[in-house]
Order: sequence, then structure tokens, then C-alpha cells
Amino acid sequence: MSNTPVRAQSTGPGRVTGAGGSAVGEQGSDQPSPGRAEPSKRTARTASPGSGKRSATASRKSSKSAPKPESRLAMVRRARKINRELAELYPYAHPELDFRNPFELLVATVLSAQTTDLRVNQTTPALFAAYPTPEDMAAAVPEQLEQLIRPTGFFRAKARSLLGLSAALRDKFGGEVPGRIEDLVTLPGVGRKTANVVLGNAFGVPGITVDTHFGRLVRRWKWTEQEDPEKVEAEICAIFPKSEWTMLSHRVVFHGRRICHSRKPACGACPIAPLCPAYGEGETDPEKAKKLLKYELGGQPGQRLSPPPDYPGAPAAPQGAAG
Repeated sequence: MSNTPVRAQSTGPGRVTGAGGSAVGEQGSDQPSPGRAEPSKRTARTASPGSGKRSATASRKSSKSAPKPESRLAMVRRARKINRELAELYPYAHPELDFRNPFELLVATVLSAQTTDLRVNQTTPALFAAYPTPEDMAAAVPEQLEQLIRPTGFFRAKARSLLGLSAALRDKFGGEVPGRIEDLVTLPGVGRKTANVVLGNAFGVPGITVDTHFGRLVRRWKWTEQEDPEKVEAEICAIFPKSEWTMLSHRVVFHGRRICHSRKPACGACPIAPLCPAYGEGETDPEKAKKLLKYELGGQPGQRLSPPPDYPGAPAAPQGAAG
């Protein structure tokens, strides 16, 4: 896989301009009518059938040069090739939340709303030391729980969700996190995104996680035009085999955080640039693009304090350890 992106012919959906028929003027009889002046030779040449043929030919040539819409089959093939390229680029892709069991992953995912995974990972060690089980967290004093999770933002609403889901796990599921999406989404503060994170990474049940990065990139790549997360999930699930869903989610999110940024993508340092219909929206100069790379690709620490053994970057620092 080449590390030097080359601008490819656009494969994104285009608008076909149909061949326009030339305007051939109304033709009179061979002989002029009584009292009507014979058309001048200049007018006759302008309205001659020959000029119409030339105009139609030029229009057909113009339409042939217009880009054709990408067929669904071509889009699916391109999407799957992007996934293969991302698998080579991020063989170590993983959930970027620290966790040791399904309960910790569930809590961390709820806390990750409207903040970074790094901030969550810096917050959860003290949280899980104080409340290691659903039973412990369900019995927490709300104000004390709020103080522990305050760095993640929206701490009062998140505390209510954690107290509610912990009580539900204790009362309805025997203190265990359920392994079915139908059960998980009944818990306070848990939607399909959180449920798919937990199922895919704690239970090995394939699922597409549509977070901000995922939705942004799949629209940028023209895999879908949907905005609603559930519709995005359904359309992307139809493109890829079920066995790829969880890892695809990680790879796309990794790429969005490291290279394909929202405001200024590092197009010139992107290995999948030849497959991207949005190439050129960001920095295309290779040297300037390299300076936009983040986390391990940019020589910086990752988001986990305890990353997997195959992670090539440095672990993040605990809360307060890094300025």
C-alpha cells in the first residue's frame, strides 16, 4: 500500500448531463411564398440542417466527458477496498476506552458522550476504585458520584444515568451486564451506539458503532447520505459482512481521529486518498499534511492509559500527570 496519495479520478456520484438536441429553425418550402422575401444566405446557413447535426455531435461529445454516477456495485467494492486498506494501516485498532469487564466498558461509554476518551480514561480509575460493581454504584451518594465524574462534563445528567443503569442491572439482570441489544437499550442512558460498543467489545457480538467520527467519514466517502445514526447503521451493515462490523467501526474511528479530521483532513498523508471522493478538502501537500497527524501517527500518546500490547504508540498519562 503506497504512502504517497495520488489523486484518482473521482468515483463519487456525479450528475450526467444529457445530450441536448440542437435548435433547428422552422424550415420553409423550397420556393418562397408570394409576397415573402427570400431568406438571406446568412440566415439560411444559420438555420441549416447541417449546423444542427454539428451542434448535436458536439453536445454528445460533451456528455461523454461528464462523470457518470457511481453504481452501487462500484461503491460497495470501493468501500470494501477502503476497509482492507484501513486494516493494513491500523492492524492494532481497538476501543479507546480502558476497561476490564463489561460493566466498566458500559460505564465508560456512557461517560464518553460529549468528551474525549482520554478524559474518560483519566477519570475512571478513581471511579471504579470507589464503585467496582453495579451494586456499589447503585448505592452511591449522588453528590459524591458527581464529583468523581465531573471532569467528563454534564456530570449531573451522567450521574443520573449511572445510578439508574446500575440499579437496573442490580434489580433486573442479577448484577450482570446483559449480552443482548434489546436488553441493553432499556438501561438509562444507553442507546444503540453504547449497546453496540459493549456487545462488540465485551461480548464479541458484531455491531456498527455510529459515533461522530464514523458518521462523518462514511458520508465523506459517499457510503451513505443518511444523517440519522440508525439509518447510517442499517446502510453500512448492508455493505459489509457481519464479521467485519466491529473492527470496521474501530478502523473508521481511528482514521477520523488521526488523519481524516473534520475541519482540515490530512489528505496529503492519507493512504486511501486514491479511493476518496472527497480528496482535496484538506491539506494535499505531503509535508504539511504530516504535521496534521495525531496520536501515534503524529508521534503523540494515545488515549488509553492501558492500551493493548500491540499498540505502537505511547500510553496516555494519568489525570494531572501531563500539563
